[in-house]
Amino acid sequence: MANRYAYSKVIQSNETKKQYLESTIYPKIKANDNDFYIISEAGDRLDLLANKYYNDKTKWWIIATANNINDATFYVEPGIQLRIPSDVNAVMNSLEKLNK
Repeated sequence: MANRYAYSKVIQSNETKKQYLESTIYPKIKANDNDFYIISEAGDRLDLLANKYYNDKTKWWIIATANNINDATFYVEPGIQLRIPSDVNAVMNSLEKLNK
C-alpha cells in the first residue's frame, strides 16, 4: 500500500528534539481536455489506480484531489466516475511550489 506521507517533510523540534511531519498542502487540479475518465470497479483503490495510470502508487493523492475524495481510505466505491488527470508534471510542479 502507498505511503500517505511520501510527500510530507520531516521537521525536528529544537526544544524537544522530536521529529514531526509537516502538513502537506495539495494543489487544486483543474480539469484538462486531455484528462480521461473511468468508472470505478469493485476492489479499486487510489494507490492501485495511481500505479496503473502513473506507474507510481505514491501519486494516489492526485486522483483523490481531482475527484474531491477526502475519505481516510484508499478504497473507491464501485460505480463512481473518476477523473484521471493527464498532466502529472504540472500537478507535481504545483505541489512543489505550495510546499516550499
